[in-house]
Amino acid sequence: MNIFGVVGWKNTGKTGLVTRLVAHFSASGLRVSTIKHAHHSFDVDHVGRDSYRHREAGAGQVLIASRERVALMEELRGAPEPSLDQLLGRLAPADLILIEGYKGEGHPKIETHRADAGQDLIAPGDATIRAVASDVALSGLAVPVFDLDDTAAIAAFILSQDGT
Repeated sequence: MNIFGVVGWKNTGKTGLVTRLVAHFSASGLRVSTIKHAHHSFDVDHVGRDSYRHREAGAGQVLIASRERVALMEELRGAPEPSLDQLLGRLAPADLILIEGYKGEGHPKIETHRADAGQDLIAPGDATIRAVASDVALSGLAVPVFDLDDTAAIAAFILSQDGT
């Protein structure tokens, strides 16, 4: 499976980079899927909607389908969070899967960095990080550094990597 991750600390541009990469790869004809890890509770449903009412009533899974999209919500109800491998197994075949988050997993990654975030780089201590995308010039790293906004160069790098 062709996977590549985007990791970094909060407010360093992860989601912006992922969305630009998805648009870039999709425009070039690749089928792209994404997985996004959240460190907090989230909801894709709204109070009062039928699907919300189904979940609140106790349904373990609620699948909503229309001519435009399908959404499957699953309540864990105390069960452990699925592993990244389990989540990857749920996706339909794609040319590339971009993963936002999951810093501790073993897939290849690019780290996003913004100087004003005030966080140390993850890359020096993590061999799975193959490059850094930063809003400032960085030196002394064992991996390539890209301008955070140079989507085309970052996309070309991702496609050049073994395992993707």
